[in-house]
Amino acid sequence: MMNGHGKSDGPVVPAKPPNNGGGDRLDLGRPRPSPAEGEVSNRDASRLEPQAEGRGPVKGNPQEQTTLRAQHRDSVQSALARVRQAARKDKKLRFTSLLHHVYNPSTLREAYFGLKRDAAPGVDGQTWQQYGQALEANLQDLSARLKRGAYRAKPARRAYIPKPDGRQRPLGVTALEDKLVQRATTEVLNAVYEQDFLGFSYGFRAGRSQHNALDALYAGLLTRKVNWVLDADIRGFFDAINREWLTKFVEHRIADQRVGRLIRKWLNAGVLEDGVRTYSETGTVQGGSISPLLANIYLHYAFDLWVQWWRKTQAQGDVIVVRYADDFIVGFQHRHEAEKFLAALRQRFAKFGLELHPDKTRLIEFGPWAARNRRKEGLRKPETFNFLGFTHICGTKRSNGWFTVVRQTIRKRLQAKLAEVKAELRRRMHDPVPQVGRWLRSVVEGHFRYYAVPTNERAVKMFRFQVVWHWHRALCRRSQRGRVPWERMLRLVARYLPVARTYHPYPLRRLGVVT
Repeated sequence: MMNGHGKSDGPVVPAKPPNNGGGDRLDLGRPRPSPAEGEVSNRDASRLEPQAEGRGPVKGNPQEQTTLRAQHRDSVQSALARVRQAARKDKKLRFTSLLHHVYNPSTLREAYFGLKRDAAPGVDGQTWQQYGQALEANLQDLSARLKRGAYRAKPARRAYIPKPDGRQRPLGVTALEDKLVQRATTEVLNAVYEQDFLGFSYGFRAGRSQHNALDALYAGLLTRKVNWVLDADIRGFFDAINREWLTKFVEHRIADQRVGRLIRKWLNAGVLEDGVRTYSETGTVQGGSISPLLANIYLHYAFDLWVQWWRKTQAQGDVIVVRYADDFIVGFQHRHEAEKFLAALRQRFAKFGLELHPDKTRLIEFGPWAARNRRKEGLRKPETFNFLGFTHICGTKRSNGWFTVVRQTIRKRLQAKLAEVKAELRRRMHDPVPQVGRWLRSVVEGHFRYYAVPTNERAVKMFRFQVVWHWHRALCRRSQRGRVPWERMLRLVARYLPVARTYHPYPLRRLGVVT
């Protein structure tokens, strides 16, 4: 699985173990002295003796990397655990055999049950339920096609979703089998790349959520000497990814050419819109299961490693970094270093086909001294910046007047969500009240679980009040004489809608945030 480039398998002819440590045994292309006779423990001797009576281990592969052949979840997970261990142990190790983990029926089965049941079908028109009617036969057939290289990726069906600013975001709805294989491939590749990704990268990673990134940013702004914040935006990131560089980045760790061909099949499959199939030489299709991982790999080499090097070698003051997918915030202690970093970042991105949005990239003064410095210059309050749905504002604590970061729901996001609730209430106007109440409970509770953070209580309460007001208006419009008194409305609200409260503790109380 991890042979060096051009290495062959281990010997087939039985050979006796050496009597001394004079010879070297190659491990991953590097010499490593073998234990001399008399220094081998009983446990090591038991491992060496069978090699004298049969085929030796694959040259260059550690003994513990032998893949179990039993096709069940435990063996797959243990095999991936060994991949993680090897990737963690050697950051320069290239994996030459990973596809067998992907086409393992157990991996495909697990990926199938991880898909959304109600997801929109792709160009094949096949739904999750239809594919599951003959699940085992379908998985065996898919596994066989992947193994012999007969699997073909289908084009993605173009769909659009509205953005908060009123524009449309293009998405690609992939076929069900493509979703399944992409999810299985992502799980296998994550075993390698999760050991490489840096701590300030939070997007689309297991055990890391938007709130982990928000808490890391909050902690960095309060505990580090940050006076300037770079609010950057990459213009059309997913459409601007250079596929040649992406291939090089993947091959830096994955030497299995079959996995590389599989990724290229998805990149070259094209998009189907209005019956016309179009192709692109750059970018990845948003909506695929593997697109977030490919984006993280691209930015890991194009941005993360470079930022880590820059702040260790070029910066004199404190520098914090928090990245979630293609959204990132960088904080600086000194303005001249921030300007130097921004100029270097533009050059760095230009090398890999990326560009900072000229209108959405700003360097603002933000920190404990921002308000005082701006007052001296006769300016207004410090500027704010948006990140992951929250507007970050320079504020002070009521108790002692110390600096703090106030986080509030982005106004446009709040207005867009209320407009969406209003339109849906109009559509459900004549549905039974308990049914509408249960739906509203899920909407309001979901909003609270994301936005109910400290310092955002006012916006959370306002959202609940507006939802109650729109619901009351919808109930009153059910008939000309159907005026609902507020006494009854308050009873419905108490029964179905959760009370506005803070769902998240203060970020500094959380553990493990990294900037």
